[in-house]
Amino acid sequence: MASIFTKIIQREIPGHIIAEDEAYIAFLDINPLVEGHCLVVPKQEVDYIYDLEDEVLSGLHLFAKKVSKAIEKTISCQRVGVAVIGLEVPHAHVHLVPLNRMSDIDFGRPKLNPSPNELEQTAAKIKASFC
Repeated sequence: MASIFTKIIQREIPGHIIAEDEAYIAFLDINPLVEGHCLVVPKQEVDYIYDLEDEVLSGLHLFAKKVSKAIEKTISCQRVGVAVIGLEVPHAHVHLVPLNRMSDIDFGRPKLNPSPNELEQTAAKIKASFC
């Protein structure tokens, strides 16, 4: 069965997409830790990030770097943190989280619950800064 990320990639369900190319896609987390929390995903559905082929893994990180730069231009933060957890969705992905304090990337704390309109506005701002 296709992962929820594959369903977003295939446009079977909506996603607040920031950027994509032929191999990768970035979209907002719908229950972010902080505003601007994005997921960067290879379009190839592989469960565990370290099961990705080397060129796909390196490409994922290079694509994430571009998304990170767009987040930094848009969201007030000291830097963008990176996390790979991989337990919540069986599709390799990287979390990019705007950081102003260590607790901003604490996945144990309550998540935000932005409205679809708020997500749309945040996605549009970040997307406009993507190069």
